[in-house]
Amino acid sequence: MVITKLALPRRTFLRGMGATLALPFLDAMVPALSARAPGAPRFTAVYVGNGANMFDWTPPTEGVGFELSPTLTPLEPFRHRTLVFTGLDNFPATDQGDSGGQHPRAAPAFMSAVHPKQTEGADVQAGTTIDQMIAARICRDSKLSSLEVSVDRNDVVGACDHGYACAYMNSMSWKTPTMPLPAETNPRFVFERLFGGGDTPEERLARVREDRSILDGLSREIATLSSTLGGHDRAKLGEYLGAIRDVEQRIATAESSNSDFEIPDRPVGVPETFKAYAELMFDLQVLAFQADITRVTSFMMARENINRSYTEIGLPEVHHSMSHHGNNPDKMKDFSTLNTYHVETLAYYLTKLESISDGDGTLLDHTVILYGSGMSDGNTHNNYSVPVVVIGGPENGLTGNRHLVYPKGTPLANLSLSLVEKFGVHVETFGDSTGHLPLLSGV
Repeated sequence: MVITKLALPRRTFLRGMGATLALPFLDAMVPALSARAPGAPRFTAVYVGNGANMFDWTPPTEGVGFELSPTLTPLEPFRHRTLVFTGLDNFPATDQGDSGGQHPRAAPAFMSAVHPKQTEGADVQAGTTIDQMIAARICRDSKLSSLEVSVDRNDVVGACDHGYACAYMNSMSWKTPTMPLPAETNPRFVFERLFGGGDTPEERLARVREDRSILDGLSREIATLSSTLGGHDRAKLGEYLGAIRDVEQRIATAESSNSDFEIPDRPVGVPETFKAYAELMFDLQVLAFQADITRVTSFMMARENINRSYTEIGLPEVHHSMSHHGNNPDKMKDFSTLNTYHVETLAYYLTKLESISDGDGTLLDHTVILYGSGMSDGNTHNNYSVPVVVIGGPENGLTGNRHLVYPKGTPLANLSLSLVEKFGVHVETFGDSTGHLPLLSGV
């Protein structure tokens, strides 16, 4: 690599055997005597299926400086960036004459504001989701236009629920109304999509078995680059490379504990607990943002109708079953415990983003996170006043530390319309929207 200018190009890559490594935002990428450049805008959508115990989710007070509800207490360190919404309806997910299908409609409608077509065939249809609208605007020069991940199996095909194709259950992101984007569930597949890792399955498998990092083939390039950087940039590069190695090691650990899997094109293995699995998937998203490989991600942290249990926190009953609590106080308490556990995992992601510098701030400063579910009460499959939180700040045109309560019948699509506007996507209407959602930028 030969450097002929005072500033490195923002999109500098190191290339070695079977790997291409994008670099994080370094001071050396800012021209001499210039102010530190602002970080690029980013967007993450995190979805949790089966609704929530809304009694413990909904904050007891409204407005500025609201009291956090029991379920949302893990967001206390990020209160100044947190907007909680009450009264937003995911009406497109309601049956509207269809027979059943509450679960497969909930996730596609959450970000598309379109009632999914009831079909078991390949002629699926919903709507372009807001993450893809944002990606088309801010990821034009990114290696990946977006990244979609999940912690639950999505290899089931055909019909999944009441005449709805499994594509609806597997995808919260839709590139077009007829093109769902299935979420990747295998951490190594995600890692190698970001960084490469061998040109053939044999090369990838050999590297894993020899416990080699993709960075081993880039040692000369890394040393050359480091010799040209200042102390701050060398430290930042070291932290970035350390994060890559840490993720690799955690993937390898997961694979070693899943040795009963038959090895396909790439090694298969996932962490044993939800917490380890979800945190690894979040770390992969952080790396994607840090290296500017993409600026838009979506994460199905819990699919609709999923039968995952959480024995690590004393909840042996599966998620979907817990949501059908029948208003039993003990079962509702367990469901709240699970809801809080998911929010704690979101807080892990926020903490990670906040710890990484990015231009004139941190990754968290430049990221908007949409978190929620397409249902409110999973016990009755209610799609009205769904649980929704947005994490952002003044850098994103948002004013946090508020619980905003909207009149009955306000579409969730109004929030979607307003969020895409923050990323420079200007559309008159979106799905069943009736206008922009007021108060996002303050009173």
